[in-house]
Amino acid sequence: LTGEPFPLFREMRRVRARMDAALDRRLWPRDATELYFLLGGLNGLMANAARDLGYPQAAEELARSGWAYATAIDHRPLMGFLRSQQANIAYWAGRPRQAGYLALDGLRYLPEGSGAVRLHCLHAMAAAKLGQRDQARAAITAGHQAREGEHRDELHDEIGGQFACPPAKESYLAGTALADVHKGETDAIRELQTAVQLFQAGPEEDRSYGCEAMAGINLAVAQLRHGDLDAVDLGPVLTLPSDKRIDALPQRLTAVRSELATPR
Repeated sequence: LTGEPFPLFREMRRVRARMDAALDRRLWPRDATELYFLLGGLNGLMANAARDLGYPQAAEELARSGWAYATAIDHRPLMGFLRSQQANIAYWAGRPRQAGYLALDGLRYLPEGSGAVRLHCLHAMAAAKLGQRDQARAAITAGHQAREGEHRDELHDEIGGQFACPPAKESYLAGTALADVHKGETDAIRELQTAVQLFQAGPEEDRSYGCEAMAGINLAVAQLRHGDLDAVDLGPVLTLPSDKRIDALPQRLTAVRSELATPR
């Protein structure tokens, strides 16, 4: 996510309309399969943009549409990705139990590789919200192990981009989970500082400003809980242009406000 989400959403909708029109023509089976794959992925990306714009119900519908295309062609990496989208939407909608279930279900289709890393981390985030400290830490460890395998697929490794889960995003998601684990602040700070450094060191076209800003916010929360008030720096988040302030940012900033409001 390097551009403004609303123009991106409109462009994706235009491209999807062209794909829908193409499906109305007489196609060879292999061409129809390719279009189903592209439509499944595109609906998943549109779901992500809709959530960023503050429309979780629309995001859920788009993810379900993508799931229908993916299951029709039994594209398991795409099914795993869409389960991660559904888990992410449920998590931000305040339904961590459902998010955990969806993340675990996604691992049935994608047990290895960078896509599995994201699913394990989402499971860890959901477990942490539910107070399941041991399960959260175990899921983070499983995510590290999933990356060590030799699995590669066309969606996460060849197309990449928003589909990929590079080490920077893994550290961001793992740190987010640890920030909600009881007495996990030290580990969370280490993971989130790593995430911020990896995002800043990476090429501009691979830097998701949404994930980078969220890593900064969660780092601030962990630092406040650890008592490191002077270490907090939300400047990069608060100076984002208004059209890049995705819905999750003000939602998560309420946690910073809550920490600042505690008597200590």
